[in-house]
Amino acid sequence: MSSTQSPADWIKMAAQVSPSERQLRWQEMEFYAFIHFTVNTFTDREWGTGEEDPAIFNPSELSAEQWVTSCRAAGMKGLILTCKHHDGFCLWPSRYTDHTVAASPWKEGKGDLVREVADACREAGLKFGVYLSPWDRHEASYGDSERYNTFFLSQLRELLTNYGDIFCVWFDGACGEGPNGKRQVYDWDAYYALIRELQPEAVISVCGPDVRWCGNEAGHTRESEWSVVPAHMQDNEKIQEQSQQVDDGEFARRVNTQDSDLGSRDVIRNYADKLVWYPAEVNTSIRPGWFYHAHEDDEVKTLEELLSVYHGAVGGNACFLLNLPPDRRGLIHENDVGRLREMGSVLRATFSENLAAGAQAAASETMDDAHGASMILHSGELRDVYWCPPEGTEQAWIELLLPEERTFDRVMLMEHIQSGQRIERFTLEVCEGESLWRDIYTGTVVGYKRICCFPKVTARRVRLTIRESRWYPTLSTFSLHNSERKGV
Repeated sequence: MSSTQSPADWIKMAAQVSPSERQLRWQEMEFYAFIHFTVNTFTDREWGTGEEDPAIFNPSELSAEQWVTSCRAAGMKGLILTCKHHDGFCLWPSRYTDHTVAASPWKEGKGDLVREVADACREAGLKFGVYLSPWDRHEASYGDSERYNTFFLSQLRELLTNYGDIFCVWFDGACGEGPNGKRQVYDWDAYYALIRELQPEAVISVCGPDVRWCGNEAGHTRESEWSVVPAHMQDNEKIQEQSQQVDDGEFARRVNTQDSDLGSRDVIRNYADKLVWYPAEVNTSIRPGWFYHAHEDDEVKTLEELLSVYHGAVGGNACFLLNLPPDRRGLIHENDVGRLREMGSVLRATFSENLAAGAQAAASETMDDAHGASMILHSGELRDVYWCPPEGTEQAWIELLLPEERTFDRVMLMEHIQSGQRIERFTLEVCEGESLWRDIYTGTVVGYKRICCFPKVTARRVRLTIRESRWYPTLSTFSLHNSERKGV
């Protein structure tokens, strides 16, 4: 973008930034699991030292199938395994270190947990992803940057070539001092190039160019989660580069992961000369810790807490990554499993039926017959079917006339994000009587999906008024749902 362009030009350009195919497929997954399991599970720690004896790794009843079944019960579509955490212990028999399952008594040293989980996911129809910690507290070459980067790339190659299709490679930027007293400089570009070569369909998350961290591990979400953000945010989690290097006045102008506003008109006008599609992932653990601790068995998040995060994440233009820590048996604990089943039951009961089925749709304006109001009734089943008004129309309304009065407390809205993210502010109304419209919800961005939650209403006419948008809005889904819980 150029400073000579008008504000209208900037907004039009921002409205046309769109996801890659790999980012779109990732967004459509919506909800998936993190599995944190390693020597820490047996030492009751969150971060290992790298000096653990592999002999402590010996789960007695490990079942990757149980993990996968639990994920499916909650409605998840994928699983990311911590193949190596900061302690450096590998859950596969890596050729490049002796600090692996091959040195453990589990399966007499002949096991490969990465393979078991990948196979279980494939059998159950879940997508499989990998976490490989760049920080390795066991590896002696850590801190000798060139040697360690060669070592890390070798391990990454093993994971990317031996376990089938990978949907996500998840990195964080944790970086400590090596055994040699030196700080490691990660060769991110080389890591990314290898992933693009071997798993071109995989998104690279957090310390990567495809998926952005939401900025916290508590499941907190923003009121307005923009997928179109300043390009420099792709470097925010590379912790060495994130620190201030030069006192040139530019550092204070950067938009950081934790900021509440990442993509409003003010931000993209004042803090960006280049914009990218960089959507958010919300990650949290079902327990206080990321690894299993027996004393947390009664501290599993409540159903209401999990649903709140789900609505804020999946229903707030992000994806939801929920950590499930298996216990020392190698099983997800019964308390966690029960909560996952409850959650899945509620989500299915709420969203399996669209109460707008059979409705008639009308709009203030339409671009042409191919983008008429009725296009929103396909509920996202067809990727390239959507309503939109003519170019340059930034305010518009679209109304549903239901076959009869229906009771609902959820409205799901979805933009056609292949065209970009456009909607900035909207209002939902229901008609009471002949012509009295009453506001039931006011929101900001929509993006891939917005789930609007409000007290139950009964109505036959429902209207969405788009009060602000970029260039012109699009809408692929406008569905109604009732969260009444049956059998939960």
